[in-house]
Amino acid sequence: MGTAGFVGWDIGGVNVKASWLAEEGNRIRRSRVVSRPFEIWRDRELLPEVLRAAAGEIARGGPVRAMAVTMSAELSDVFAIKREGVLFVLECVRSCFPGHEIHVLSLSGELVRLETALASPMEFAAANWAASARWLAGRHPNSLLVDVGSTTTDILPVLDGRVLVGGKTDMERLVLGELVYTGALRTNVAAIVRSVPVRGRACRVASEYFTVSGDVNLILGYLDPDDYTCTTPDNRPPTAASARGRLARLVCADTEMLAAQEIEELARYVHAQQVLQIRSAMEQVVARLPELRRHPAVVFGTGAFLGEEAAAGLGLEIRNLRSDLGEKRSDALPCLAVACLLAEQCNAGHGCA
Repeated sequence: MGTAGFVGWDIGGVNVKASWLAEEGNRIRRSRVVSRPFEIWRDRELLPEVLRAAAGEIARGGPVRAMAVTMSAELSDVFAIKREGVLFVLECVRSCFPGHEIHVLSLSGELVRLETALASPMEFAAANWAASARWLAGRHPNSLLVDVGSTTTDILPVLDGRVLVGGKTDMERLVLGELVYTGALRTNVAAIVRSVPVRGRACRVASEYFTVSGDVNLILGYLDPDDYTCTTPDNRPPTAASARGRLARLVCADTEMLAAQEIEELARYVHAQQVLQIRSAMEQVVARLPELRRHPAVVFGTGAFLGEEAAAGLGLEIRNLRSDLGEKRSDALPCLAVACLLAEQCNAGHGCA
């Protein structure tokens, strides 16, 4: 058998991401990351099947020593309350992998046994940001971490190796600018803009689920069709042509009424406004900790290009983790980070068989 490794899970409402890694001397020697699109509200009972499939794919890395879990799926409206969602996810993990030692990451960044987490589930709701922040704090001890995912953006201040977030729950973080519900794929464009310029005049937009940020980024070339992992609003394929049709509906038009160049101009305007959304939140975080202006913005996630533009607007030095970690590991950082944290904890002799 090969070297026993550690598995990290990031179980979200639209993606299930998993990593397998083996560490040596506090460095990742081998790792493997997989991401499986899974919209949990469509049929939550399929989660065990998705977990087993992802585990089977990463198991090619080698045997498993222990697992660590973080999540954000509990916010899905398939659950009446978040507590129900946390318990559902943890029970699925436990039932799928009965022979494994399983730890769960808390909002305080601590890894505890799954059995302990079941007793206080709200301490483990939407803690995936804490995995990335805690792990990166040891590698970028003075930085503003900016994780732009498919749905949300996390803005996490780190000074002297300490994660100095002002909030822990989603609601607290929304208030403080540390969480922005805007992302590279799934954001309803009507949540980014109230009006757009059309032929020299301001045009109000239709508040319907016609088009999402993935369409904008596909039209502008920031994303490829293979990157468009969510369902399109009209169930047509994720091509630039169909994306132009969806975006035209933002102003109750279509591709016969608006030329391709006009639709691209709409996309550029929406893109700029989304960058401003992220930049505004970054400014709010930096205003609380002005020292951050002297340190780099470390950007990662599917929408790292949005984070780069927002950071550039603030005059910050930029470091893109895709250069260091590669695209797959950067875009699935919470699951990799939580596996690394577990490896560090176990290798230090704390809480791992």
